[in-house]
Amino acid sequence: MAQRRKVKHDDIVAEGLYIASAATRLALKNRILVDILTGGEDYSEARFVPHARETLLHLADEAEADAERAERERKTAKGRHTDSDGTHDYRSRDVRNLRKRARQSRHIAKELRERAEDPLELAKLVEDARDAAWSEVAKNIDRTLSIEAARPDLEPDYERMRRARMQALRMVDIPKLRAHRQAVKRAVAERGDAPG
Repeated sequence: MAQRRKVKHDDIVAEGLYIASAATRLALKNRILVDILTGGEDYSEARFVPHARETLLHLADEAEADAERAERERKTAKGRHTDSDGTHDYRSRDVRNLRKRARQSRHIAKELRERAEDPLELAKLVEDARDAAWSEVAKNIDRTLSIEAARPDLEPDYERMRRARMQALRMVDIPKLRAHRQAVKRAVAERGDAPG
């Protein structure tokens, strides 16, 4: 039973660390995109390492705050034996879970602080964020180019699709436009305004 609890604790901590890493990569990716694309600056891994460290430390602070909150809630819940009034209205039966949550949050905070001081971990986070940023830029470029460079002679279904687009224009778009213009004319006539 103790082994199963240990595995569950380790799984929860691993999931928390995974989420923290994903959040850090996302923050770094956004920072890279803003700095490089809008600032026009050259990419340098070393430039983003401090931001990675800062983000991990901020997440560690949040995990510690969660541990402290769970500890306060545990102490308050200890002597309460009535029914709960809501989600965060803890009772004595919740004490064990709150203790576990506090322990898990402290463990996550400790791991995040260790990662924030590990140069290899920081470099990996920055590299992964750079790859994600590049992937996003590449997708946007590809999408833009496929729209900009769409040429009928390169599109095998162009004729068939053109016929379908023209039919949709005749059967849907033009009748909608006609109905809209008639509704506008009626509204103008009802108000007594002269059409402009």
